[in-house]
Amino acid sequence: MSKSSKKSCTQTSISRFFSRFNKQANDSNSPSRTKSASRGAGLVGKKKLSDSEEESRNKRAKLSEDVEEDDPGCFFASSNRVEDTGKACSRPSISASTLERLKFFSCPGDSRQPEQGNRCGAHSRVSGDMTMEIEEEEIVDNDEEDRINPAKGQGLNLTQFVKPGSGFALGAGGGAPIKKSSMETSAPNRRTKSIYTPLELQYMEIKEKHKDALLCVECGYKYRFFGEDAEIAARELNIYCHMDHNFMTASIPTHRLFVHVRRLVSQGYKVGVVKQMETSALKASGANKSALFTRQLSALYTKSTLVGEDVNPLMKLGDLEEAEDVVLDAPNNYLMCLSESWDSRAKELTVGLVAVQPSTGDVMLDCFKDSPTHSELESRVMRVQPVEILVPSDLSETTERLLRGIASASVQADDRIRMEKRDSLQFEFATALKTVTDFYSNPSRAGESEQGSQSLSSIINLDTPVICCFGPVIQYLTEFNLQRILQCTSSFKQLSCEMDCMALSATTMRNLEVLCNQTNRMVKGSLLWVLDHTQTPFGRRLMKKWVSQPLKSATDIQLRQDAVSEILSTESSILPSIRMLLGRLPDLERGICSIYHKKSSTQEFYLISSTLSRLGVELQALVPAVQSQLSSVILKDLLLALPQLLAPAHSFLSVLNEKAAKTGDKTQLFADLTDFPVIRKRKEEIEAVLSDILEHRREVRLVLRNPSLDYVTVSGQEFLIEVKNSMQSTVPSDWVKISSTKAVGRFHSPFIVERHRRLLQLREQLVIDCGWEWTNFLQQFGEHYHIMRKAVSHLATLDCFFSLADVAKQGNYCRPKVVEGETQIVIREGRHPVIDVLMGEQDQYVPNDTELQGDGKRVMIITGPNMGGKSSYIRQVALIAIMAQVGSFVPAQEVTMGIVDAIYTRMGASDNLSQGRSTFMEELLEASDIIAHATSRSLVILDELGRGTSTHDGIAIAYATLEFFIRDVKSLTLFVTHYPPLCELERVFPQHVGNFHMAFLLNEPAGQADDPDEEVQPEFITFLYQLTVGAADRSYGLNVARLAEVPESIVQAAALKSKELESVVNARRKSKKSFLEAWRIEDRKVLLDWMQFHS
Repeated sequence: MSKSSKKSCTQTSISRFFSRFNKQANDSNSPSRTKSASRGAGLVGKKKLSDSEEESRNKRAKLSEDVEEDDPGCFFASSNRVEDTGKACSRPSISASTLERLKFFSCPGDSRQPEQGNRCGAHSRVSGDMTMEIEEEEIVDNDEEDRINPAKGQGLNLTQFVKPGSGFALGAGGGAPIKKSSMETSAPNRRTKSIYTPLELQYMEIKEKHKDALLCVECGYKYRFFGEDAEIAARELNIYCHMDHNFMTASIPTHRLFVHVRRLVSQGYKVGVVKQMETSALKASGANKSALFTRQLSALYTKSTLVGEDVNPLMKLGDLEEAEDVVLDAPNNYLMCLSESWDSRAKELTVGLVAVQPSTGDVMLDCFKDSPTHSELESRVMRVQPVEILVPSDLSETTERLLRGIASASVQADDRIRMEKRDSLQFEFATALKTVTDFYSNPSRAGESEQGSQSLSSIINLDTPVICCFGPVIQYLTEFNLQRILQCTSSFKQLSCEMDCMALSATTMRNLEVLCNQTNRMVKGSLLWVLDHTQTPFGRRLMKKWVSQPLKSATDIQLRQDAVSEILSTESSILPSIRMLLGRLPDLERGICSIYHKKSSTQEFYLISSTLSRLGVELQALVPAVQSQLSSVILKDLLLALPQLLAPAHSFLSVLNEKAAKTGDKTQLFADLTDFPVIRKRKEEIEAVLSDILEHRREVRLVLRNPSLDYVTVSGQEFLIEVKNSMQSTVPSDWVKISSTKAVGRFHSPFIVERHRRLLQLREQLVIDCGWEWTNFLQQFGEHYHIMRKAVSHLATLDCFFSLADVAKQGNYCRPKVVEGETQIVIREGRHPVIDVLMGEQDQYVPNDTELQGDGKRVMIITGPNMGGKSSYIRQVALIAIMAQVGSFVPAQEVTMGIVDAIYTRMGASDNLSQGRSTFMEELLEASDIIAHATSRSLVILDELGRGTSTHDGIAIAYATLEFFIRDVKSLTLFVTHYPPLCELERVFPQHVGNFHMAFLLNEPAGQADDPDEEVQPEFITFLYQLTVGAADRSYGLNVARLAEVPESIVQAAALKSKELESVVNARRKSKKSFLEAWRIEDRKVLLDWMQFHS
């Protein structure tokens, strides 16, 4: 019996009541047969009831089409248009028992019963005649209803006819109450027990556990959102949202799940995917066949955890990249966790940091002391560029302001960092240590017990702030089933390797545009953009690490230079062949990590394993040539190690059926079932059932007397027995008719019905078994994960070498000479690497020389006109130093330099209103940070220090700061200024300071000096962009005003004012000079002669 039939038999509908009363009224010819309600009880207004029950049956017929999520207590009531004349009129009699039943019905739109405990929600739809679709709801007390019923107070409530505690109240017209017996009043509600549908209750149960996630619930061929999740999804995905039962709902098709999940995640949401855990055939044979499908949260996704086939449905190489409306992965998907501790005695802030990239397996740790400006933290955040940050709920206000400022810095919403606050208890040392201990001491979670104990000892030896971060990271990744990436502690790396890498602060990377430009924060226009000619995604990620962490070991730098040099100079065909192998490779690093997490699809696995196997075979063939023809140590080591590292991939590939793997058919995936006894047994059972069905064909042929009869398949229905309509008299009565046409009828015999049901069950069980075996297969591959990851790392290193060689060849770069133990930067005809590429061949960049010696002239004071190229020059020196220590060739004729331990910059002007800092305060905080950290081996760049305040204060601060660097720090320093008094330091420290300016040509307006009445015009400047010895006496800012197209009248007025001020200053200088001359004259006669001469 269908669900709708059951309802019509077992439940009483309102329309049946109304139809019966209407029928009684129509059967009577006398108005006296229609009596008013007993004791004054009645309905509000005057209702015309339906003339027959036909309309009611039509309304109820809709119910049979409901899907499983419909409330089993819903039914329909119909009536004609309601007319309220406000007059007393005849009404059909309604007994107290009827009203007792009616009191649980309501319609939306009436909020007159906000305090009513016994309520019922409904949805009304008016078209022509008023039709009310009414749902059953359970009687709940006020507290419970407040918790679960968000629609409280809405709807036309039929319980308005009930007077609480006694009888039934009248409608709008008023009337006397009806007395009821205590037995009738306390009668239990025989209707359904909940106001929500079973699906809604199931959703609410899951949502209660994951309140911070948007849930996509699988319902057949689509995924549905409910409630506030639906409203958010409708807004972000531009899909339709509507009311359905008790919740707003929106839906997306199953095959577009990955598109919409990626969109929501890119906007900063946490998205949960809820899937059906049962199949229809197995459920039909189970004990709970009439119950709702079991659903569970199968996956959670955020910006840092986009791992799995739900979000990476890779069919073939390039599918995801070529899809037009798919949000692609960010180059890096780091999850960063921070903890901080304040030592009140030492007045020090210690910050612990753990950065994890679940999609590639990178894990980085750090613990450091930070200043009040949080410059160290900012530099690490900029270097890692996380997409998600975990912080404790009691994070300090200054740190939170800094992180929110960084998170909201992007102009695009999908580039912004997602921040999540976790319970501060998770960050406490005791809790975090317990979490870490439980994780690494559990063999089932941390691998072998011996390996787990070693991992635990290595973690416990870390700094306390780092352990305080590890606990929350383990808990967080466990929610996403990605915690396995933390098992191998030997692959963990230190983020700030000050012993091995050049220190680049956040300010330095921002000012020098190392990773992105300052205009739109895109990669184009940055140093990374110039150097990154890699062909693979994993090579691109490694190049970014190289650029942000230049080396400090001259030996390691020379090894990289040797590799690049051999690629440039070799005439062998080996290296070009290897470069061709790297072209169009999939993202192997993310692929093997997805397999390691056991979240890989069959298509992705086959693509990754076949690629690794092919690379291993082809590289093995090149081994003899590599040994004999290459001289670079690092190139030989990488290429000779790769074939052995890639060898395990072939054994996994040989097990798979290529066609099934590419189509995603797990039931035919394994070519050899020797190692898969469960699948083999299930397939044998299926074959046995198929054999029985085919054997049954003999009996069917005998019954129908048709020796050539065979089964047919129509619209997915298998084993149909097709009989012509003229022969249907021969069909046994117990056969089940499945379908028919004008010519034939199609049947299943009882045997086929039973066997086909069993066949469907076995097939669905086979799918489940294959899924389990596939997971175990991925688990076995995971045992080789670290070997494969090392192989991919070697491939990434080769890709970076080829990239650096490309850059050197295209830009005509030279190989820099890096000297250990010396402090110097000597550049001949150096060029700015980014501007040189942006300008192209049309406009040639003007090269400049640089010579800074630690024991000689180590400070350059640079002056000159605005827009003359000063800032470009100092950036050029810094970028060449970074490129040299990365191991790259550099844009110059010749470069010799020692190892620079850090580069510090202070340039530009910007305030920080979020932290309450003015422009000048920001300027001095940056200078203070440089003073505290710079050493004699550092390169310090200060651009216009002191310009944010009055002239005298600015000059004083700039003078004193520069003098400190010259005398005390002794670092290599480039100091750009418009304050002429600072140039006097060359006379004070002639061995260490030199004055320079950017050359220019000055064209003064003709006749201006001869005619004082003529309008004053500013000088015309021609920039030469050439660094020249000596100081410039003026900055010629009015020329820049003209270039900026400031109105000519303003420029002329400024020129006049400038001339007046210059005259005043010159007069003061002349008076001071004359006074000093007179003060030095001791002879009276000479003094009188001097006075007469100057009078």
